[in-house]
Amino acid sequence: MASLISCPHCGVRPKEEFSIRGDAGLARPVPDAGAEAWYDYVYLRDNPRGRHSEYWHHSSGCRRWLIVERDTVTHAVHGVRDAALSKLGGEPA
Repeated sequence: MASLISCPHCGVRPKEEFSIRGDAGLARPVPDAGAEAWYDYVYLRDNPRGRHSEYWHHSSGCRRWLIVERDTVTHAVHGVRDAALSKLGGEPA
């Protein structure tokens, strides 16, 4: 059975319409941050186990950025919201 994502704009769609772009909780460093801060932001990532918020792009649909909360172990989706309307830190990659 195909995995489904409930897009807040398009309704329930197959996951193949989306591209995962990474951790939605990362805060982008200020432009004049040191090289170490930028290195950490660009190259170092956690590999969480359990519930995690990620940026997803609905590339074959409304083309909106979404924040999908899913379990990285079971792949169960617990929530989807529009990233532009979210107060969570970070930006789409």
